[in-house]
Amino acid sequence: MERWKGMLYLFGAFTLAGSSVITGSLLNGKLGAFTITAISLLLALMILIPMCFRELVRSFGRRARVNWPQLLLQSVFGMFLFRMFMLFGLSHTSAAEAGIITGATPALTVLLARLVLKEPVNRFSLTGIASTVSGIILIQGLFPQGNSFTLQHLIGNMLVLFAAASESVFNILSRRSSLRSGGPSEQPVDPAVQTTLVSAMAFLLCLVPAGFENPLRSLAGIGWEEWLALVWYGPFVTALAFVLWYAGIHRCDASTAAAFSGMMPFTALVLSVVLLRQQAGVEQWAGGLLVAAGMVLIGVNQTRTGGKRVKAVTAD
Repeated sequence: MERWKGMLYLFGAFTLAGSSVITGSLLNGKLGAFTITAISLLLALMILIPMCFRELVRSFGRRARVNWPQLLLQSVFGMFLFRMFMLFGLSHTSAAEAGIITGATPALTVLLARLVLKEPVNRFSLTGIASTVSGIILIQGLFPQGNSFTLQHLIGNMLVLFAAASESVFNILSRRSSLRSGGPSEQPVDPAVQTTLVSAMAFLLCLVPAGFENPLRSLAGIGWEEWLALVWYGPFVTALAFVLWYAGIHRCDASTAAAFSGMMPFTALVLSVVLLRQQAGVEQWAGGLLVAAGMVLIGVNQTRTGGKRVKAVTAD
């Protein structure tokens, strides 16, 4: 039951995370990347701090041990670097294409889970990884039909790929932290508290560079649509999505999270076509199908291994 609850949490977390591509595209060019991140995090903290103030105070006591270095790394990779790479990448590529490229996250997470957490990788996972990599290569335009694919476009796609890699590192860091916490004499940190602390650290990281982007002048010049996008980026894409993420990763392994991270490209692609009216070409759709196939194969592998674990526990 807990594992199913964890998968439901992960589904919601990555569905919301996929909308960050569209939000970033709407704000890009109107506000600086660091300003977007800082304001969205500030809005998220305005919701999070009152919501979990009591638990936040308790976490500084003896009931739960806060691993500050781990939380700092999670804030750097999961919020700061992910958003910086994504926002700068969206300056050179489309939201639809960026959304598909985030489909590299499942394969990268599975590889890191094997290397760092020693989670098993079988032929289903390997085939899923190969399918994802093939899709990314196709999307990158390394086999182009024309000459429309520019160097700037390639740079944009590579930056989005770095964002996917940052997300994968964050996934592994979160799972490793979850495995090391929650001992018999220690109470795990509440998901909302983790989200608050990580958001606060990322906010502080953005403050200085945001100051060089003339944030006050930029914010004064945006309309209600941009403010609405910032509100969505903060309380929903940051606060709610990360609370769901931490609740899910406490109940599932990193490879299961990898399978559900495929919701990011799916959500981003659908929203970019529906809301932004962007067109995806044959190469993008073909690459997207390969990425989706990789996600399904990794998900099938999790279903199989999950069943084996249940049998093993029953046999014991």
